[in-house]
Amino acid sequence: MLFSNWFRRRKYGSVPEQVKQPLSDTISTSLVQNITYLHSQFSQTPDLVVRHFLIMQSGEQAALVYLSGLVDKNAINNNVLRPLQFEKGYSSALDNITVNIGEVQSLYTWPHVENAILQGSSVLFVNGRTEASALGTQGWPQRAIEDSQIEASIKGAHQGFVETGSQNIALIRRYIQNRELKIKELVVGRRGNTLVSILYLADVAHPEVLKELEDRIQQVDVDVILNTGELAEFIEDNPYSPFPQFITTERPDAAASQILQGRFAIVVDRSPSVLIAPVAFISFFQNIDDYSTRWSISTFIRLLRIFAFLIAVFLPALYIAVISYNSEVIPVKLLLTIGEFRGRVPFPPFVEAILMEVTLEMMREAGVRLPAPVGQTIGIVGGIVIGQAIVQAGLISNIMVIVVAFTAIASFILPNYDMVAAVRLSRFIMMIAASMFGIVGIIIAFMTMIGHLIALESLGTPYGTPFAPVRFSDWKDSFVRLPLWKMGKRPLGTRATQSQRQGPNRPKRVRK
Repeated sequence: MLFSNWFRRRKYGSVPEQVKQPLSDTISTSLVQNITYLHSQFSQTPDLVVRHFLIMQSGEQAALVYLSGLVDKNAINNNVLRPLQFEKGYSSALDNITVNIGEVQSLYTWPHVENAILQGSSVLFVNGRTEASALGTQGWPQRAIEDSQIEASIKGAHQGFVETGSQNIALIRRYIQNRELKIKELVVGRRGNTLVSILYLADVAHPEVLKELEDRIQQVDVDVILNTGELAEFIEDNPYSPFPQFITTERPDAAASQILQGRFAIVVDRSPSVLIAPVAFISFFQNIDDYSTRWSISTFIRLLRIFAFLIAVFLPALYIAVISYNSEVIPVKLLLTIGEFRGRVPFPPFVEAILMEVTLEMMREAGVRLPAPVGQTIGIVGGIVIGQAIVQAGLISNIMVIVVAFTAIASFILPNYDMVAAVRLSRFIMMIAASMFGIVGIIIAFMTMIGHLIALESLGTPYGTPFAPVRFSDWKDSFVRLPLWKMGKRPLGTRATQSQRQGPNRPKRVRK
């Protein structure tokens, strides 16, 4: 700016009034000077609206400034301009606005004024005053609350988060109607001030974990945070791990359930998902519907998810290892059948598996990116046509198609998308290990993965809990789910300061 002003002086002899910087960041008493400086700061901003008018109560000149796309124009006309211009009987010009708007904040510096305008507030300037007023007239475009498209629920609520942080917080408050639900607000970003809210139970959540989470968010130094995925990548413990260290959810009931266990919910404004931390590896195999179904059925489903995880990670690698190195473990009749189908295949098992897995991943991504009706067609028709054609051409064996189909179905069972992505990457690592060393390579890769999971942390909390370290009391709600009345204490893995969450006994039955 100093070089620009020097260049203008050399060319024009003086600096135009509209580009002069004020002597300080404070607001001037001159309304004209304030509006002129505001126009210079918001140059080439056609949606900036300045409404000049006279306040009837005091006869003062005033101006209301806002961005047209971020405000509720009905609230401005009915609750701000009409009372100030046409109504009498108030001791202060802002009394009626306070009643109708409910949120009026005093501003004394230009950075606060600019931030308020960009956040969707309308700012009132009055001639002769060094104070401006930010009025809560936000009304940006937003969608209605709908069911989550990613986390479908059978018995749970059919409400999902939206792109407005205040509404997401309100959805969580609907489930936790308690004064101990606290909200700590932080602002992240240089160019776009993203409001990040941390929700937790003050008498349950561990203060050291809260301090660690707050410090990490405050250290994020970027232009803007657009969604929760970007924030998670900045504050996670191990950014090089393929495994997610935060749960991302679009369901307010799921977020409320995690908060009640002693965890933290991180709400990022303008993002329709919420981060949950700290979490454990087993948390990604649990679903909110597990607590709405009978405990025996929920236990069976969780064990099925664990089994599906193992199939999705190891089945293609086992196929490669057994066919290439360890064919002696296959029964003779089955070996003859496999040899008959593989007789025409010109590729080794590793190339065969890689070709099919890459084809599956491409069809999966095509189905996600295309519109829903077209995506379903690509997934069904593409899989059938390509699978049949590639087998008839002799490039792939029928056994490989079956293996890939089982692998795809197993990955679809897992309830968390981030964990599914980690499984997809881990599958390729296992396939490479199997192609090099057979079953021994799979065992080495598996032990390496176990060691990585044990060493991993989420906000300083062991990722492998309750198995590493072993905490038998938390096994009640891990790969199995015991009856709810058996789970009287919160999980130790959350490091909750108040462990008891319900009575120790089952309610007594009155028999007549």
